[in-house]
Amino acid sequence: MPDKTGPVNVDELLAKARQPSADALRLHPFYRGKVEVAVKCRVRDFNDFAIWYTPGVAASCRAIAENPALVYEHTHKWNTVAVVSDGTRVLGLGDIGPKAGLPVMEGKALLYKYLGGVDAWPIMLGTKDPDKIIDMVLNLQAGFGGINLEDISQPKCFRILDTLKSRAEIPVWHDDQQGTATVTLAGLLNALKVVGKDLADARIAFIGVGAANVACARLIFSAGADPARCIMSDIDGILNRERRDFEMRKAEFAEHWKLCQITNAEGRRGGTAEAMQGADVCIAYSKAGPGAIRPEWIRGMGKDPIVFACANPVPEIWPWEAKQAGAAVVATGRSDFPNQVNNSLCFPGLFRGALDVRASTITDPMCFAAAHALASTAEARGLSSEYILPTMDEWEVMPREAAAVAVKAVEDGVAGRTVTFDEELKNAEKIIRRSRDLTEMMMADGFIAEA
Repeated sequence: MPDKTGPVNVDELLAKARQPSADALRLHPFYRGKVEVAVKCRVRDFNDFAIWYTPGVAASCRAIAENPALVYEHTHKWNTVAVVSDGTRVLGLGDIGPKAGLPVMEGKALLYKYLGGVDAWPIMLGTKDPDKIIDMVLNLQAGFGGINLEDISQPKCFRILDTLKSRAEIPVWHDDQQGTATVTLAGLLNALKVVGKDLADARIAFIGVGAANVACARLIFSAGADPARCIMSDIDGILNRERRDFEMRKAEFAEHWKLCQITNAEGRRGGTAEAMQGADVCIAYSKAGPGAIRPEWIRGMGKDPIVFACANPVPEIWPWEAKQAGAAVVATGRSDFPNQVNNSLCFPGLFRGALDVRASTITDPMCFAAAHALASTAEARGLSSEYILPTMDEWEVMPREAAAVAVKAVEDGVAGRTVTFDEELKNAEKIIRRSRDLTEMMMADGFIAEA
């Protein structure tokens, strides 16, 4: 297929792609952390401590003891999320441990606050044992309104999430699964509109079968894609009914074995190249590139192919290479390229809505509501090959997402409070605007130093 982009300055593009890493090594030591605890209540003089601490605080304690639901009225629980990780699957870096994973979880807490007005705090666990992780989260839930599981390796991440969703009294979310799937679905719906194709007829190649793509496949199939027309491939090849590695460990890899049964009706064999052959869409959450996906494999896809190369920190193929190979729409997980498919578009707004109605869990319909809010916001602005999703600076998408999720939680019967779309939209806008304004004020007044 012809080059659709014209000449590119590869050296300039590579330098731009490497700059965030260089900046990170300079700025992380400068700030020594991205979030901090700040005082929220007024302290007019030291007599106020008699209200906020002893003896006055005992009155609130007694009220909550008599009516536990009042904890949402008297404390920060209504707006607080724990970002929990064991550091076993951090970005594209693998098992680097809880200490090395802390910068990522701090970043997650920053995004929660700035984009969603949610107070989040990283909790790094010194165990890899799934049963201990489950117990720890269950014991943490009294002090938080929600739990964001993050960067936990597969297959244990599936059991941890499913168990906690069934046992916890607050929403538990694995962003690498549900968040990734929600944003990917939103981007896919709009990318298909750009090229004039239908989800039900799309042939999708899922490259990589980790937590992200397993969740993507599940949500995309539920949204209307035909599993039989889709191919999934991992490091050992295309999933099919003869994959004995998954069959022999199907208790541990139940999700993967199920996908072996419902995808790839034609019984295709081979690796990534064979999986992508003739596909309308490639959704890759595999190993970091470049070179994990080759231009010739894209040339072997169907007409006007869609390529989501979402490995972090480097996509499986550089966007300009994919376009030169004929891709009509290219998305990555990076903010320095068009069409960023990033969980940051989802979890702050989704949790804003879930927390505001005191949801007990997060259902798939709530994820669909978030995906459609994202997709419709971008569509209203005008879709193109380089604009299929809102960007993070389009802050108004977060209140709309929160309102859509809150209303769906009420409809699904998992909300502790009832709100209308307009009520939650106004509430979310107020909370998120306050968070952004507070950050800007602190920068202007020097409380956040200029590096």
